[in-house]
Amino acid sequence: MSCEEQQQEEVEVLQSIYDGDTNYIQVNDTTFQYKVGEHEHHKSFLVEVQWGEQYPEELPSINLDAFYNKHVLQEIKDNIVEKIRTQAEEFQGCAMTYTLFEFAKENAEEFMVNQPEFQTTSDERNIAQEDQVKQVKQKKEQLTKAQKRKIINRVDNTGELPRGHDWIDVVKHLHQTGRGDNNS
Repeated sequence: MSCEEQQQEEVEVLQSIYDGDTNYIQVNDTTFQYKVGEHEHHKSFLVEVQWGEQYPEELPSINLDAFYNKHVLQEIKDNIVEKIRTQAEEFQGCAMTYTLFEFAKENAEEFMVNQPEFQTTSDERNIAQEDQVKQVKQKKEQLTKAQKRKIINRVDNTGELPRGHDWIDVVKHLHQTGRGDNNS
C-alpha cells in the first residue's frame, strides 16, 4: 500500500474515531490538531500533527506553537514535543496520529506539572502599567474653599453662569480710560 493510500485510510479512521469530539480539529488532509485538557484551562494545550509526503514512513511534524498555547512555557512545549516525537519513533511505518494524541492525553498531567497557574505576559504587564498611569492622570485638581465659594457665587441656581457675566461695564470702562475730548 502506498503512503498516500495509508494516509487516506488514516484520515477516515480519525474522522470515525473523533466524530463529535470538539477537541479534535482536522485543519486539512495532512494537518490535525487535538486540544488536551479543559478549554481555556492553564494546563491545557493544543497538539498539532502534520504529515509529510512520505508519512507514515517518515515521522510527522509535531507542533505546539499554536496561538492557543501562548500561556504554556517554552520549556514545557519543548519537553512535550520531544516526548511525543520519541513516541512517534516507536511507531514509524504505522499510522500513529491517534496514538500520539492519546499519548498526549494520558500524560498531560506529567507534561504540565511545572506549568504555573498564572503567567503574566509582557502585554499584560504593559496593560497594567497603562492602567496605573491613567489612574494617576485622572486625579482631580483640589480647590481651596475660597475658590469653591467664588465658583458658587458666579453661577445661578441652575449651575449656569448668569447672562452677561463676561460683558464689559461701559460706564466703568469710559471712566477708567477718560473722556475723549474732541475740540475740533
